[in-house]
Amino acid sequence: MNVLLINGSPHKEGATYTALTEISSQLEKEGIGTTMFHIGTKPISGCIACMKCADTGYCVLNDEKVNECIDLLKQADGLIVGSPVYFAGPNATLCALLDRVFYLKANPYAFKPAAAIASCRRGGNSAAFDRLNKYFTFAQMPVVSSHYWNSIHGNNAEEAKQDTEGLQIMRILGKNMAWLLKCIDNSKEKFPHPEIEPRTKMNYIR
Repeated sequence: MNVLLINGSPHKEGATYTALTEISSQLEKEGIGTTMFHIGTKPISGCIACMKCADTGYCVLNDEKVNECIDLLKQADGLIVGSPVYFAGPNATLCALLDRVFYLKANPYAFKPAAAIASCRRGGNSAAFDRLNKYFTFAQMPVVSSHYWNSIHGNNAEEAKQDTEGLQIMRILGKNMAWLLKCIDNSKEKFPHPEIEPRTKMNYIR
């Protein structure tokens, strides 16, 4: 089993990375492999709603990062997305990537456990956390929790390492993710996933 960890910060080894590595260490102690995906510092275009990905399962824009992430998520058994908090929301580059990863092609991710974490200096983490969780609930992905909201505080990696409560939240999140993955794996023959119904859409203005 493998969990994809998306580092949605431009800083490769900053506070968000510190939280994700705490989760990764716990998952590996539980026998779960991890793959770290860093979005990097280059711009990622937003979705242009061309609808072509509904046929191919991939984004038509010439952006290797998005389609690489799609492949990694298809192969993974679980997902954890980490983001710094910018103006009480996730990193805009991360949201651009996630919009294109999930839009019209989320069926392959259904029933894979997922979680979001937010890294902030002081505030705005709950709004960012809420935004990220909406991707998972849209895609029928069970949301994994810790014993508190999944956030860590610090302006950089060194400060994040001093947030002992935040680090504990990440460790417990890792344990809970491992437990749910094992439960799903051990029961999949007896309790197969529900059938995915075709989406029914309704426009209110006709």
